[in-house]
Amino acid sequence: MCMIEPNKDKISIRTQGIMKSPRKFAGVVIAMCGLPGRGKSQVAQCLSRRLNWNGDSTKIMSVSDYRRKRLEPYGEAVSHELFRPDHTANTALRALAQRDAMHDCAAWLTAGNSVAILDATLVTRAQRAEVFDYFSGQLGYRVLFIECVCDDPVVLERNYKDILRYSADYAGMDPVRAEEDLRLKVAHYIKSYEPMDEKTYPRIRIDTGSMDIETCKVSGHVESSVLGYLGSVTVKPHTLYFSRHGESEFNVLGKVGGDAVLSTRGERYAQALATKFNAMRIPDLRVLTSRLRRTIATARGVEAPQEHVAALNELHAGICEGLSYEEMQEHYPQEFAWRDQDKLRYRYPWGESYIDAMQRVEPVIAELQRSDNVLVVSHQAILRCIIGFFMDKKPEELPYMEVPLHTIIRVSSQGYNYTLEFFKLPIECVNTTRVKPNNCSADRSADDALITVPPHFDIPDPWRNPGSGPTLVQQH
Repeated sequence: MCMIEPNKDKISIRTQGIMKSPRKFAGVVIAMCGLPGRGKSQVAQCLSRRLNWNGDSTKIMSVSDYRRKRLEPYGEAVSHELFRPDHTANTALRALAQRDAMHDCAAWLTAGNSVAILDATLVTRAQRAEVFDYFSGQLGYRVLFIECVCDDPVVLERNYKDILRYSADYAGMDPVRAEEDLRLKVAHYIKSYEPMDEKTYPRIRIDTGSMDIETCKVSGHVESSVLGYLGSVTVKPHTLYFSRHGESEFNVLGKVGGDAVLSTRGERYAQALATKFNAMRIPDLRVLTSRLRRTIATARGVEAPQEHVAALNELHAGICEGLSYEEMQEHYPQEFAWRDQDKLRYRYPWGESYIDAMQRVEPVIAELQRSDNVLVVSHQAILRCIIGFFMDKKPEELPYMEVPLHTIIRVSSQGYNYTLEFFKLPIECVNTTRVKPNNCSADRSADDALITVPPHFDIPDPWRNPGSGPTLVQQH
């Protein structure tokens, strides 16, 4: 194991406006505490995702990453020996890694961002005092400690397996050796562990097995929001399923919004969706749909408890409800151009924007975060928002995410993040994804405005009455 001089490489921070006490509207440092395997990193990721979603620019600085960087020059793999509390040089190396992370937390907040999450262990009172004194006493930032605890052996075993599977510390290591090394590492931490019982710091203690939460001195807007977010956090693996409604008559016509019924092909998709999920026999499956006819009809055959939720209704297009893109360009060319210029923030007159939809679905997201085996049948814009949240998409990416018709989308937790899988059912449908055109100016031609409009038909359901002679409308 490498030898490091204990007093070498002390942290150095340059920041403007250093203060001796935290400001009411200063940036916030969330310092994670607790033994390995208690779910700290999962909780940190959940909080980061939710804070960023709500506009509080947040970044996680993981001490483990900085520790691995410190070890790189020596070409040595991480071993439990590094965490022995009686090894002075190794203790010093871990302290330097913690200070590296603290440095970057300060730099992140100095750059004008809202929240820095220090993903650490901080198992001793001295370590926590160093963090609080530095960020609050020297730099004037607000500090909130979150201690994760867990005594449930089932939860701990599951968390240990996740660490062995996903942590870079054990990549490529023999599984038996890795498991033994992790257990010795935890044992070293237990020797030094001092539960967080300090009454002087703002802190939250969360039992990630029972999800019991205790608080002390929590105040401030961000801190209070974090306390609320923790109520929807889970460290258990979970799987969610999403589907748009089957193809509707408005989809066939290229129209937006409305409360249209399913087309013939949409009805076939509803039958196929029910057959698929009923055959899968997913334990305790629940179904959430919007209150619009096309989602209710799509999910009707799925044998599971169903709830119709207004928050899952499609983004409301206001004066453009029930119009095709061609009709929008004809009647409201200025509005059509404005929406192309900033699809995220543009609000239809008497309607909604993507920002509005993001806020509307937040209670649904909170419920899904702590749920398992839920099928959500909703609409393109709404599913873009919900799936985008779990996949950590930037808000600007949401309006252009691919959420195709007649496709089951599975989102599964995997370690600290989520995986996304698409399962296309073999039933044809129109494409409703319109990519952003190159020309978004208000004085563009109709051809430029409509060039990315997907093909659609001129009658609502040509397959129901095949003799009526439908025409495929194409702009390019």
